[in-house]
Amino acid sequence: IYFIIVTEVPIEKKTCPTCSCVCTSLCALLHWQMARRHGNMYTLWLGQTPVIVLNGFQAVKDALISHSEDFVERPITPFLRDIIGIIFANGHTWKQQRRFSLMTLRNLGLGKRTLEEWIQGQAQLLVQTFAREKGRPMDPSVSILSSINNVIAAVLFGHCFSSEDESFQQLFKGSRAMAEFEGTIWPRLYDAFPTLMKHLSPMFMRSLLALTHMQDLRRLVKDEIKSHQNSWVPEKSQDFIDSYLSQMWKDNPASTFKENNMIQVITDLFIAGSDTTTISLLWAILYMMAHPEIQERVQEELDTIIGSSREIRYEDRMILPYTNAVLHEVLRYSSISATGVIRKCTKDTTVQGFPVSKGTLIFPNLFSVLYDPDHWETPQEFNPSHFLDKAGNFLNKEAFLPFSAGHRVCLGEQLAKTSLFIMFSSILRAFTFRLPEGVKEINEKPIGGFILQPEPYKMCAVPR
Repeated sequence: IYFIIVTEVPIEKKTCPTCSCVCTSLCALLHWQMARRHGNMYTLWLGQTPVIVLNGFQAVKDALISHSEDFVERPITPFLRDIIGIIFANGHTWKQQRRFSLMTLRNLGLGKRTLEEWIQGQAQLLVQTFAREKGRPMDPSVSILSSINNVIAAVLFGHCFSSEDESFQQLFKGSRAMAEFEGTIWPRLYDAFPTLMKHLSPMFMRSLLALTHMQDLRRLVKDEIKSHQNSWVPEKSQDFIDSYLSQMWKDNPASTFKENNMIQVITDLFIAGSDTTTISLLWAILYMMAHPEIQERVQEELDTIIGSSREIRYEDRMILPYTNAVLHEVLRYSSISATGVIRKCTKDTTVQGFPVSKGTLIFPNLFSVLYDPDHWETPQEFNPSHFLDKAGNFLNKEAFLPFSAGHRVCLGEQLAKTSLFIMFSSILRAFTFRLPEGVKEINEKPIGGFILQPEPYKMCAVPR
């Protein structure tokens, strides 16, 4: 495998000892470091496939926002060739499925009180789960993932699951499997050398066993669809599946609303929303233990402005500027989706004055945007002041792109932000998070994959 580094004048082909560094999140820092030497745009060859890497806010903005229509497609790789739905779809299928999904999510409550009530209910269950431990050391990941999955299930299926429910366990395992597998080397190698990998590959086939849980998730979705079909009443949509069935019922020959697409769209939404939101909240707790003075200031703001007598609402972010700034800094500093997802150029165009040919793959390094020193005062530090003006008011930042940008911006951005704010504020109001006795150091170094997550850790949720 070779890297071709392209600056203003292309230079010679260079051999590189790595082969999976294009789109695993741990390599985002490597790309940012390479940009200091070769410029914010350069080309890497993954096998026979050239990929232009974009670093820094200006380059990523020019491609994904200023030329959004030119970079709206996903590449059709050997590994993803048969995938449909939203995340990896293109053309008419992608446009129709995404438009419908956005409209339906809004109608079902994104930004409305109904959705907030579901999230508030799960936040209270999370508080109760932490409280049962009475300050003893615990791993928070399972409890948080359960709460997030149930928020998504409420939107898609119209109900939540008991944590002991076998179907919930399928949901729990399946929502993690695809993200974990996509973060390994095997899909990258398969895309670069499909014929070779088909013959090589006991290791690859063993890795495919990770997708067994994905199949379980799909079976769960199929069962939910069947249950909805048995009770579905046209024009009375209670959840995402009901709304999708209504579209299928219209029977438009040009429609992409088919059952197999519905299964994939729902799977897409779980993959996109489950682990990412969970991991963001895990980082938030870890950073609060690492920065007790910040944790204390968040709690003071919550106590002073909200108190303990009512549920926390998403609109409260407008009167909780410091808490809001801390959560935004969690998303910036953790940069969990560090690499974004590769795009494909749909026509001959330019980025930052450089010509880009139709069919070229574009790799937006989101980590480089969130750590761009031209837009962040102290990018290497956890600093909520990045999102506050001198008067302490919350300040939006143009270079804050943790959910990507343009036409392919994350479909679940609003759901993730709402869930994070309500759950984070609820648990910080109820507990102070501390390291277990005897633990002196906090490991903030991420482990890689498709998304960056903290090493498993234990914490003590001490009731306030």
